[in-house]
Amino acid sequence: MPELIAKSALDGQGPLIVLGTTLVPVDLGPITSVALFPKKATAVNKVLKPLGLSFPAPGTTTAGPSARLVWTGPDQAFLIGMVAPDFGAVAATTDQSDGWSALHLSGALMPQVMSRLCPLDFRLAVFKPGQAARAQLGHMNAIFWAIDDGLMILTFRSMAKTAWDELAHALHALAARVKAGV
Repeated sequence: MPELIAKSALDGQGPLIVLGTTLVPVDLGPITSVALFPKKATAVNKVLKPLGLSFPAPGTTTAGPSARLVWTGPDQAFLIGMVAPDFGAVAATTDQSDGWSALHLSGALMPQVMSRLCPLDFRLAVFKPGQAARAQLGHMNAIFWAIDDGLMILTFRSMAKTAWDELAHALHALAARVKAGV
């Protein structure tokens, strides 16, 4: 009997490195949506405390030793990197692992690449590590968060190849302008 093997949406896609700027697919492990029930933030934080986490404030992330919580909307976050604990009657959880793909963009041209595709300001002095946002990447919904060496980008799995192509095209176009001295 054949065995099914899970593959990422960008399976086989290697890193793209152009003028010191790198685009690479990332496997983040488990991704779980955590939605707070009304007036249950304190109870959720009690569940998260043993994991070294707390529920993120709007537009932020929190990181523990083995996982990260990324704000995704009002009273919602993605728990990334570990299987979700039992939140009981304080939050709704939904496994999102198969629904999202992650890309990491870093290097000198990162803010300029992003300015071609997204209305947010991703300059390192503005969008600092620990900040998160939900916005459009071209025509696709995406979740962004800043880390020490760049930007993490989550898009729907069905849009992963399109996101890669859009980012790669913008990176190559900027590199051509730099090389031409424009």
